[in-house]
Amino acid sequence: MTAPANLKPLTALRIIAALWVVLFDYWPNLGLASPMLVAKGYLGVEVFFTLSGFILCHVYLEQVEQHRLRYGAFLWARLARIYPMHLASIAFIGAMGAVALAMGRPVDANAISLSTLPANLLMVNGWGLASVAGWNHASWSVSAEWFAYLTFPAFAAVALALKERPRLAVGLAVVFLTGLYAVFARLTGQSLTHATIAWGALRIVPCFAFGCALYLAWRANLVRSSRLAWAGAAISGAALITFAQSGAPDATIVVAGGVLIFGLAVVSKTWSSGRLLNSLVYMGEISYSVYMLFVPWQLLFVNVTSKVLHYDKAHMPVYVWVVFVAGVFPLAVLTHHLIERPARAVMRRAQPRFAQPLTTVA
Repeated sequence: MTAPANLKPLTALRIIAALWVVLFDYWPNLGLASPMLVAKGYLGVEVFFTLSGFILCHVYLEQVEQHRLRYGAFLWARLARIYPMHLASIAFIGAMGAVALAMGRPVDANAISLSTLPANLLMVNGWGLASVAGWNHASWSVSAEWFAYLTFPAFAAVALALKERPRLAVGLAVVFLTGLYAVFARLTGQSLTHATIAWGALRIVPCFAFGCALYLAWRANLVRSSRLAWAGAAISGAALITFAQSGAPDATIVVAGGVLIFGLAVVSKTWSSGRLLNSLVYMGEISYSVYMLFVPWQLLFVNVTSKVLHYDKAHMPVYVWVVFVAGVFPLAVLTHHLIERPARAVMRRAQPRFAQPLTTVA
């Protein structure tokens, strides 16, 4: 069985999304007003969620269609992909807290919250089952991904029901996304794109569904011209930046991101590898480590350097901030090669009986 094609431009896009989130979270340490483009950086998570729907359909939808998907094997493969770094990030936070306490330093009780540890370990901390955003706060989105993995057969069933009508699928996905955002805001008084531990499992649903619909459009070859796809990707990328910088509604920005994903998927058929693309692809491969480490790194770097250099944590010197942002990437390279990839390989070799080997694994 031939493995699905590696859509390298989409892998490369992951590092852009991760950097957007990192800048959003790290910018306040500068003590400067955030440009609107940076202030919208939380939507980098929506890019990840949409990519996830697209890629999982790319890898597994045919197996569902042909009744070859083994649910246990699918979940084990996804668990091997996300759990090792999730567990490592919790351990990093716990170790830092233990060292701080041993040194007589105060530790935020919410950061090391024993009551929320079971929810974090089970990856249900983004399902409204954790009282506080303890441990690695970014892991709420990993919990949301886990929810999407568990319910993937339902997403796949809807996608297959619409496989002959991809334009309708994309249209319905956009209507669902914009409608859910509007209804959620009206009912709760807050934006779904700002939800984390309370509504994280719901937050992924419209984006994941959008990604599945975009995959149907890509699979149907609705756009065959590489020139048109390049133009679409360039225009949608520019539109995403323009919309974000101008403070456009989140739904508009998310839809622009989806169009960008579709365009990059189309050009991946003709985009030959080069040094730049290969470098971006590698950065995309370590993007999960970047995402899982940016909060632990922030806690460590800011607390240590603010004590040593005697600066206000909310007014970090620019040169220190540059080192701060840049430092998460070599750290991610180390954990990707020393923890993420080896642990993933071990888990795949140790598949239990209910998780028989798959013909393809993302």
